[in-house]
Amino acid sequence: MLKTPEEISLVCESANIPADVIQSEAGWKALKVAGVLEFGQIGIIAKISNILAEAEISIFVVSTYDTDYVLLKSENYDRGIQKLVSNGYEIT
Repeated sequence: MLKTPEEISLVCESANIPADVIQSEAGWKALKVAGVLEFGQIGIIAKISNILAEAEISIFVVSTYDTDYVLLKSENYDRGIQKLVSNGYEIT
């Protein structure tokens, strides 16, 4: 959850969307970047996002203390996986 003076953003499974939500967007699938990422590591998300941007696949990134999640719209998920695998990423 992220709260600003203008909004509260909540990223959760569709089944967990609170009843009083004004606006939501379902249909995302997440990829978890494996392992604990240290704050000093540079370019991990940039490389992933560049590969997907070149394929015209938009993403939504959520970062936690330990790792990052790359969310893709469901209709682009399989194509995104293929692009990442063809660029040397291992998807399990």
